[in-house]
Amino acid sequence: MIRLSNNHIQFNWIALVVILLLLFRLFLNGTIPLMDNTEARYAEIARIMVETNDWIVPQIDYGVPFWAKPPLSTWLSAGSFKIFGVNEFTARLPYFLLSVFIILMVVKYARREKLSNWIPALGLITTPQFFLHAGVVSTDVALAFSVALVMLSFWEAIEGNKRWYWKYLFFVGISLGLLAKGPIVVILTLPPLFIWTWLNRYFKRVWLIFPWLSGITIIAFMAVSWYYFAEKNSPGFLDYFVVGEHFRRFMDDSWTGDKYGFPKSQPLGMIWIFLLLFAFPWIQAVIAKTIKNRKYILKNSWLTFLMLWLLWTPIFFTTSKSLIHPYIMPVMVPLALLVVYWWNELRYRKIIVAFAFFIPIITIGIYAYAKVTDNVDFYANSDKQFVEVTHNLIPIFHFGRKSYSSQFYSRGKIKSIQLNKIEEHIFNESPFLVIIKNKDKSKIPEIILKELIPIEVSNNKTLYQFSIKNNDG
Repeated sequence: MIRLSNNHIQFNWIALVVILLLLFRLFLNGTIPLMDNTEARYAEIARIMVETNDWIVPQIDYGVPFWAKPPLSTWLSAGSFKIFGVNEFTARLPYFLLSVFIILMVVKYARREKLSNWIPALGLITTPQFFLHAGVVSTDVALAFSVALVMLSFWEAIEGNKRWYWKYLFFVGISLGLLAKGPIVVILTLPPLFIWTWLNRYFKRVWLIFPWLSGITIIAFMAVSWYYFAEKNSPGFLDYFVVGEHFRRFMDDSWTGDKYGFPKSQPLGMIWIFLLLFAFPWIQAVIAKTIKNRKYILKNSWLTFLMLWLLWTPIFFTTSKSLIHPYIMPVMVPLALLVVYWWNELRYRKIIVAFAFFIPIITIGIYAYAKVTDNVDFYANSDKQFVEVTHNLIPIFHFGRKSYSSQFYSRGKIKSIQLNKIEEHIFNESPFLVIIKNKDKSKIPEIILKELIPIEVSNNKTLYQFSIKNNDG
């Protein structure tokens, strides 16, 4: 009786911690400006989608198609803008909700181990990669959700869950993945499922259980149809996205065909370093249990399933140099489920949980310090503060290539400006504002800089103003 009471108290504390961390993450989503380059870029693409009412071809600027990613993430933010208005909180809201949905997808697996529903939630929200991305405007959360839906619906259908919808959700998950990040959803899910099916000799069962004709129809209707209309409305999309983004980028880290970013060259095997760092400390605990139980894993169907799911993504990206740490997002769910499975057997569990709070506590501390010292805007990689002080009274420009955050917060009004145009505005005594990167000030002659008055400063940029009053003063 007492032990049950203690467990109940323990689980209540876990629930409280999970809820507080989710609320804090939601709070950050509304108080931190959209960051360049990735987050602000996707938010701006969604804003343009709503403004132009073109829901087929995402645009990175007016009339400039964005071919790098499918539209699911853009649709999510654009739909949120349409309902709640355009700001950073509504841009991030769908991704926070997707993170919550991912948590809800795994809670029942704790009940099967006779544990609290909150334990897998604790494992997810205290994993650095999941906590940091629970609200970030990107394609990785949508892909992680799609992969989780594919894998868990496959398991439920094969293992005899009598609810009919699991066998259809398998195809829905593939469709969402194709719309979230493209064919990579197939690459990250079908190989581990094939190996697991082969190990268990379940090929006949898989063939008989899943409605393949209906499933292919679901994929064609939900995903392939968009690819058709995207290529029709924007010729060249399929060659760039399918061939370029999925083969040339993966095989050649120096690929120069990237229209929207830069080659992300990493050492071979860097994906494993990302996994060890951004899944700390749970991945270390799972590695220890895996080594200890290595002879038993293949005898347990569920453990084999989770291990194949966890390992395949880093194995696949081992030979790729063009990657970033969010690529490990799809393995957060199997990691949390492995933690659930071994929860009662974890040695030094209290120490592991204490380390798990490290990233959330550090994040809270950094934000609190920045807020108290009024340095949130100064250190944020965003032009929000520059755009907000203008009040649309005079034209605002960005020296050189304009940033995505300046585009988003100016509602597309900011323009790029080169040195000759700055000189022309000054000669004509035409008032204007200009954002200049601190490292680019050396490109502007001193005689021109003397005509510009700094009115707002951040860690890497300065907002200057020119007006006739500058010369009068």
